[in-house]
Amino acid sequence: MTNYTLQASREWWSQRWLELLDSYRFKKRLERGRNYARQGNVLSIEFQGAKVLAKVQGSEPEPYKVSLSLDSFSDEEWGYVVETMSQKAIFAAKLLAGEMPQNIEEVFTANGLSLFPFTLSDVHSRCTCPDKANPCKHIAAVYYQLGDRFSEDPFVLFQLRGRTKEQIISNLRQLRSTNIEVTTDQTQADQDSVAQNQYSLNLESFWQYHEPLESSLVVIAPSNSETVLDVLGSIPLAKEEGNLASLTAADLVMKYLDTVYKDVSQKAMLAAMNVGGN
Repeated sequence: MTNYTLQASREWWSQRWLELLDSYRFKKRLERGRNYARQGNVLSIEFQGAKVLAKVQGSEPEPYKVSLSLDSFSDEEWGYVVETMSQKAIFAAKLLAGEMPQNIEEVFTANGLSLFPFTLSDVHSRCTCPDKANPCKHIAAVYYQLGDRFSEDPFVLFQLRGRTKEQIISNLRQLRSTNIEVTTDQTQADQDSVAQNQYSLNLESFWQYHEPLESSLVVIAPSNSETVLDVLGSIPLAKEEGNLASLTAADLVMKYLDTVYKDVSQKAMLAAMNVGGN
């Protein structure tokens, strides 16, 4: 494991794991574990459910057995996470293609969870060596070896939290399939409703209304004593001399407009009451 640092620098999830290790205050313990990892003392790493099982060669002929685990999320918590994944098209597309989205942590934080442990104390570890310190150099070696494993398969992070890659993809496909069916059914119902409304319309009579107004409505007819013409006053036209009725042109126009105004008002009231109309 001589290139774990180079690999980790290319993958954000591996880098996050190394940052977690760097935050540990007992640097010497981890330094010994890093040397063990570089020397190839980690003989094997395998996963048993959400637990990591490893064998690390120490000073004794028989390799020591190391186990690591994180707190798994509950079924309900994973349900919320997968539902959030399905709602983000880019996340769903990448996960279904077997790729880890760059900002996958947003899905977990949106549901009050953290994909990564906050401190090394959140990582549960055991070793069969006689060293009482935790982490011992054998556990620390597995910590660094996991950085490589995360680069190779970032879905290991999900497995440590209680879900395999296959389970997440299966749940995601099932949820998105259900959402598509619901959306399709709703779209079809909307289309049927629109089509039904279209066929029920009669464009020739759409703007006609032949029913009388309700008796509770009060129609207020405009006053004949004072109209807008009275308010505006006489039209300022020049007077015509020799008019037999001694009326000016302005008076004649005002008289005519007054007649038109009253006629229009009467017809408007009759139309409102649906009297004498078609």
